[in-house]
Amino acid sequence: MKRAILAGILAAVVVGASAGGVATFLASEDEAQLQVAGEASEEGAAAENTLDTEALPSGNIEKAELADIMDEAVIRSGVAEVATNVMPAMVSITNTSVQEVMDWFRGGNFQYESKSLGTGVIMGENETELLIVTNNHVIEDATELTVSFIDEESVEAVVKGRDVSNDLAVVAVNLEDIPSDTVSQIRIANVADSEEVRVGEQVVAIGNALGYGQSVTTGIVSALGRTIEVSDGMGITDYTDLIQTDAAINQGNSGGALLNMKGEVIGINSVKAGSNGVEGMGYAIPTSKALPIITNLMNKETRSLVSDEDLPYLGIVGQDVTSNVAMLYGLPLGVYVTEASEGAPAAEAGITQGMIITGFDGEKIEEMRELQELLLYYKGGETVSVTVSTQDENGEYQEEDIEITLGRRSDYVQDVQ
Repeated sequence: MKRAILAGILAAVVVGASAGGVATFLASEDEAQLQVAGEASEEGAAAENTLDTEALPSGNIEKAELADIMDEAVIRSGVAEVATNVMPAMVSITNTSVQEVMDWFRGGNFQYESKSLGTGVIMGENETELLIVTNNHVIEDATELTVSFIDEESVEAVVKGRDVSNDLAVVAVNLEDIPSDTVSQIRIANVADSEEVRVGEQVVAIGNALGYGQSVTTGIVSALGRTIEVSDGMGITDYTDLIQTDAAINQGNSGGALLNMKGEVIGINSVKAGSNGVEGMGYAIPTSKALPIITNLMNKETRSLVSDEDLPYLGIVGQDVTSNVAMLYGLPLGVYVTEASEGAPAAEAGITQGMIITGFDGEKIEEMRELQELLLYYKGGETVSVTVSTQDENGEYQEEDIEITLGRRSDYVQDVQ
């Protein structure tokens, strides 16, 4: 039976380091002889108190191999060096959004501006943009995004692409907007294959914990291939194949890097266990799962929010096919079309009631909310490819792509100002 852990939307990390020294002194010849005698007696006492591991009963089963590592390497873990090398590849992300809430006393709704903080990892660059990986929930509903680099220089960023179901996103910053002095200080993170990660391996996490700025924690890989359930207030989502670590995870570290001791990214920190009495259970999306998604998102066209007059119109009414419904009825995850308005762009292109929308312009769609958010970046008049699943004569669902020319919302909805 799959054991799942109810977890809260995350963030991440904090580390400590200590230093020690060795004192030396000169001794007279007599003092030296006394010292040698003292050392000899101490060695004798130590020999008497040494744990005799050979006294343990043994048979034909061989002892476990010892790690090939020097005592000095055990003492000096290299965490400080990893942090120093990778910190220039980390950014803090500020998400400014507009929230709408109900006024229970006076009735109606009112809006207010909200700011949330997260973390990103610089993982790519093209001719015009610096590309930063983070969690989707870090940039969700953003009306404005700001990225702050290692020198505390802040620059406006835009969402380049997102994968809601895997909680991944890529944001882009125009290279021309970054001061030359900042460009000389930042770095692109190295990435390793998380398939090579072993349970018990030491790891380092870096992130904008609690919004105080980049901080570091260290721990080990506690487990691999974990599945957890995350509640976001609107439902429960399963996240699979995660790396579990006991490195401290705190709010604000979402989108930060989980690193091996070479300083290579092996995961993107995403969630922490939030139940009472639970400590040391944080989770990261492994690079083996994230990298193909990230690569696809980085190669997408960068889009900005369109103006009100250019808002698009699709012309459907839909209902989410949740994981429970999909399992119960054998349906694919997506948006079930309950109505396709006659004469609207979707119906004109061939979308009909009963189809399930599973993709939009190459991005996976599992909820109506995802589709609505994506449409905010497309102008009326643009032609896009919509992926739909349709039931065939054998009751099996088959996917196909349908080209749709989006309408202009103001031509269909008269109350748009």
